[in-house]
Amino acid sequence: MMQQTLQSPRLLKRNWMLSLFISLGLSLNLISTTANAQSYPNRTVKMIVPLTTGSGADIAGRITAKSLSETWKQSVIIENRPGAGGLIGTGAVVGAEPDGYTLLVQSASYAANPAIYKKLPYDPLKSLVDVDILGQTPYVLITSADGPYQSVRDLVIAAKSKPGEVTFASAGVGSSTHLAAEYFNQMMAIKLIHVPYKGSPEAIQDTMAGRTAFYMAPLDTAIGQLKGGKVRALGVTSKARNAAVPDIPSIAELGYANFEIGLWFGVWAPAGTPAAIVKKINQDINLAMQSPEVKTAYEAKGIKATPMSPQEFGKFVREEMAKYQKIAKDANIEPQ
Repeated sequence: MMQQTLQSPRLLKRNWMLSLFISLGLSLNLISTTANAQSYPNRTVKMIVPLTTGSGADIAGRITAKSLSETWKQSVIIENRPGAGGLIGTGAVVGAEPDGYTLLVQSASYAANPAIYKKLPYDPLKSLVDVDILGQTPYVLITSADGPYQSVRDLVIAAKSKPGEVTFASAGVGSSTHLAAEYFNQMMAIKLIHVPYKGSPEAIQDTMAGRTAFYMAPLDTAIGQLKGGKVRALGVTSKARNAAVPDIPSIAELGYANFEIGLWFGVWAPAGTPAAIVKKINQDINLAMQSPEVKTAYEAKGIKATPMSPQEFGKFVREEMAKYQKIAKDANIEPQ
């Protein structure tokens, strides 16, 4: 009993020293992380877009990258790595160093892919960190300017008269444009044939040529063809009209009151990226979206800035995943 009493002060001292070393280690780590965040970035930042040049995410990413380059006084470059519904480029970011110098810029396809692919080469909930949303835009239902469809009603009547024969384009299997079109088909109670393309530019070209009946095109991708009269727009997918194309009615106002689906673009970083760096990127993106230059560029493309915190964006992404899961299930799409 006496021996235990004599040893107690030693044990207390040893435990105290151990606690001190742990606290010092944590403090040094916090200081190091904070210092890294304060000096970030001190070299080129790469944003990988897993879609083709000219896609919606590519457009939003380039506008944002230009603004961040000016803020950070460092180059922010866009690298397109399309393929496999965005899985190739996304995988490249998942495998990158978690230091904030390799980021992913993807569309709502990030939330749609888990509904289409049975096994992804990454965990969409754990392999990447949600950083920020870049903005939102509606889809616009386009068809050939010389085609037979003058209205949504014309398209629906044709599809119902020839079930399983009318085609629709998408920017790839599992893309958000694919599931947005499936949502349209469900709401209109029609059955069409899916024709996937490499990306939006290719889908738009073939729809312009009349090789597919329609394409749910991201507004920012198709706005040039719309204003040039190269395609016919039957409606936008937002509840109200978009200020960039005020003459195009919303599908909701055409008699389909409950119809609404939108496209968005976001930024992710590899899992393990320091929270302080994620916070800095988020704050600087949100600051960029308030600048007159970005606002003007966004408005010209029909994109609406909707700044969020990383936590708000993470919640939003998970809600979108659930939405696309339901669309895929209702469309009887078997995960690949």
